Amino acid sequence: MRYVDQLPCAIQEEKHVTIPMEDGVKLSARIWRPTASDAEPVPAVLEYIPYRKNDLTSTRDAINHPYVAGHGYACVRVDLRGTGESEGVLLDEYLEQEQSDAEAVLAWMAEQPWCDGNTGMTGISWGAFAALQTAARRPPSLRAICIASFTDDRYADDMHYLGGAMLSDNLAEAGTMFAYATCPPDPAVVGERWREMWRERLDAARPWVLEWLRHQQRDDYWRHASLSEDYSALRCPVLASSGWADGYSNAVTRLLSNVDVPRKGLIGPWSHKLPHLGEPGPAIGYLQEVVRWWDHWLKGVDNGVMDGPMLKAWMQESVPPSTSYEERPGRWVGEPSWPSPNIGEAVFPLRDGALGMPDGSMEQEDRVRTVQSPLSVGQFAGKWASYNAPPDLPYDQREEDGGSLVFQTEPLPERIEILGAPVVVVEVAADAPVAQVNVRLSDVAPDGRSTRVTYGVLNLTHRDREEAPEALEPGRRYRVRVPLHGVAQAFPPGHRIRLSLSTSYWPLVWPAPGPALLSVYEKGSALTLPVRPDDVPEDKALRPFGEPEGCAPPAVTRLSEPEQAWTVSRDLVNYRSVLDIVKDRGLQRYEDNGIETGLRACEKYSWVGEDFGSVRGESAWEMRFGRPGWDVRVETRTVLTSDEDTFHVDATLDGYEGGHRVFSRTWNEQIPRENV
Repeated sequence: MRYVDQLPCAIQEEKHVTIPMEDGVKLSARIWRPTASDAEPVPAVLEYIPYRKNDLTSTRDAINHPYVAGHGYACVRVDLRGTGESEGVLLDEYLEQEQSDAEAVLAWMAEQPWCDGNTGMTGISWGAFAALQTAARRPPSLRAICIASFTDDRYADDMHYLGGAMLSDNLAEAGTMFAYATCPPDPAVVGERWREMWRERLDAARPWVLEWLRHQQRDDYWRHASLSEDYSALRCPVLASSGWADGYSNAVTRLLSNVDVPRKGLIGPWSHKLPHLGEPGPAIGYLQEVVRWWDHWLKGVDNGVMDGPMLKAWMQESVPPSTSYEERPGRWVGEPSWPSPNIGEAVFPLRDGALGMPDGSMEQEDRVRTVQSPLSVGQFAGKWASYNAPPDLPYDQREEDGGSLVFQTEPLPERIEILGAPVVVVEVAADAPVAQVNVRLSDVAPDGRSTRVTYGVLNLTHRDREEAPEALEPGRRYRVRVPLHGVAQAFPPGHRIRLSLSTSYWPLVWPAPGPALLSVYEKGSALTLPVRPDDVPEDKALRPFGEPEGCAPPAVTRLSEPEQAWTVSRDLVNYRSVLDIVKDRGLQRYEDNGIETGLRACEKYSWVGEDFGSVRGESAWEMRFGRPGWDVRVETRTVLTSDEDTFHVDATLDGYEGGHRVFSRTWNEQIPRENV
């Protein structure tokens, strides 16, 4: 990252500006804008998220927003209702109130004397969700959006129900927001009202996982704010990006395929990071691209931003398995449209216990192979969405494959490159009414090491529809389709392509109610890969990205060391296995406002032998805020267990001031399982 201290425009910063909502609630904003905008109005860009602009995102905000402001924009960073110094309470994600507030903020921005009436929205993750969802409501001032790591499908392509199977991140993200939604505002900003505001948040708090568990199928709860329900609702230009290591890698190409607006897509090797901060690298000069996007769509500059391919993607080279990478070797490739005319389908049939080559022959005997995976399959799966801290990518798949049904090619005679979403079509039967098929695609090196390339999950009760899943008839054959996450990957000559099928993938995916023996029939079953030539001439003409740039962040003093851990353990006396995850930022002080913060998050997933009733997930958070004369702490803990028929949620929330507990509440609730 190159820090830039000379920008085209001198800027000024307003650290706390209140924006009134129709019901009298005031939202808190931080604004960077050109000094000259008092006399010469400029377009305004909104980032709208719940992660505390005054401290927890202040470092990142200071890199991004002054940079864009220094190129002639008013950058407005707003905390959602009930977070940071904004009034009210935050009760769940992506509610109608949240989007209505966003529209009100945009209208307020457009009316300010420093704004010329044109607005945009930007962000990563929640901020990108907010931008896409608000854009679908067509607020009159909104001209374009720029989003990273997002989805258009809240049910099946977020951290909730992948392929109708519940992800453990359903618990982890609920634990995150249980903590963030109960943090206090800063007394130095809101004054003595801070206790009243904090108490309001604590009183209103509820573990969000309870609501998410009450909607185990696609229903109106998930349809709300999912653009996939009506792509025609989006009428403004969109620059969309993500990373292959992120959980949101599918949405970029799906958006390119389905919306009818000016659009560009960008997918790098990154985890859940903005592209100029991308890990694994290479990071790119993303903020320069963002400025070009705004210059064209908010200022009308004819700068050729829509020239070149619709999609730029990082074609990843083969690498040994690792839980983290500093960089992924590869190259940028470009596609003129999506779906792309450059990409064809290569079908690899399941044949004689192996993966046949795409030679045009689909002759297959009706062989049947069975698998009933141990619960340990999945302990090296990594996170659904990698943050690359702690190291959280999938490790060597050989141990996972020991509990899976494996089909692989002979050593490849020549290089194969894929770009897009592989698909597995397979005929199966199960001996239980609820069962999963978890599919992994791996690159196997000549020395046997196996690197997972992508994966897919299907709860077989969702084989036909997500709105009304149906239990399986034990022993009956079903033909099912399992899409895998999109990816760009090269398989070198001499390597093998491996397809692995398992009935569990815990703890990435919450297990089915009980064990299931899965029969897989080879006849009619195949893997289809989206194959791309490795010599597309247009790739060599791609405009290169610039070096990552941003403004220098403010000084932060580290007061204690951070801690990161990702530990798999197994006790061979009582057969208890545990995955322990620790993410501790340590205690640090933001020197520009004197706030000291500490954030420690621990996740623990455990099970005993093959006892499906023993699976247990826990998310525990501790968040601290203070300065001389002010010391507060929030502790949350959510435990999820299940039996054959029911999910059990046990949760606690405690608030402390000056070392004394001032609030405490517990929850003990049961929610029926519905074919999950």
